[in-house]
Amino acid sequence: MTTALYTHPDFLEHVTPSGHPEQVARLQAIGAALSTPEFGALDRVAAPLGAEADILRCHPQSHIDRVKNAIPEEGWVSLDPDTHVTTGSLNAALRGVGAICEAVDRVIAGEFDNAFIACRPPGHHAERETPMGFCLFGNVAIAAKRALDHHGLARVAVVDFDVHHGNGTQDLLWDEARTLFISSHQMPLYPGSGGQHETGAHGNVFNLPFPPETAGPAFRRHYEAEVFPALENFRPDLLLVSAGFDAHRADPLAQMALVEEDFAWVTERLCEVAADQCDGRVVSTLEGGYDLEALAASTAAHVRVLMEQGG
Repeated sequence: MTTALYTHPDFLEHVTPSGHPEQVARLQAIGAALSTPEFGALDRVAAPLGAEADILRCHPQSHIDRVKNAIPEEGWVSLDPDTHVTTGSLNAALRGVGAICEAVDRVIAGEFDNAFIACRPPGHHAERETPMGFCLFGNVAIAAKRALDHHGLARVAVVDFDVHHGNGTQDLLWDEARTLFISSHQMPLYPGSGGQHETGAHGNVFNLPFPPETAGPAFRRHYEAEVFPALENFRPDLLLVSAGFDAHRADPLAQMALVEEDFAWVTERLCEVAADQCDGRVVSTLEGGYDLEALAASTAAHVRVLMEQGG
């Protein structure tokens, strides 16, 4: 078995206005980094279009319709000051949903050891009825609900190490007792949520805010003391990862100080927990990361560990 890499040319058709940090070049940089011979063993899969039935597990029809109806014939439509859609945005967002749902299906079936979805737009800021923070649909929450409702898993954990709080994932899973959502993030920072007092309707949300300038040693210490024990106590049947690389010290949108080795370390430790708890079943999806060189190197470090930890 292998590590699957899901991507699709449609992700490049979500074109944001000039100067926007969530740009086409992000995925081009990742694609170049993962095209070298060391990544030749990746099982490269074209991301399928997601089904509305999966999206409806998290978002109402009115949200889907709002996104659909906003798509212009040309130019851009702004859903908020940060979140814009153009002609190719709907298909790109649907393929992000489709990729993570199919990856969950195939990892659960044992066809892949684990998977990484190189997609855009990202998803972890999209709330139940609100596209925001560059995000249209809550990809990772949708995948968690598919694993629970379609496959009948008992418990699914989501770990989000993006530098911004995963407010959308928190909103979508707030009432879902079968999930554990863990978000580590810089505070204060957009979107302003993610305090430790936000614990979910069933104690199923765990927020770990870090102050600006937090570097690898403190990040690792808190993960060892708090995140990994929480995961082990929860005993997930599947581990989903919101892999944002904007906690890198070079990122222009935040002030944390991680480096590629820190992302490799957290990926390895998450895979070790998954190997112990859920037969190594890990599905990871791209969220943020806006310095192109740091994003490419950090993603490569993340995927390299997924490949090493698989079968």
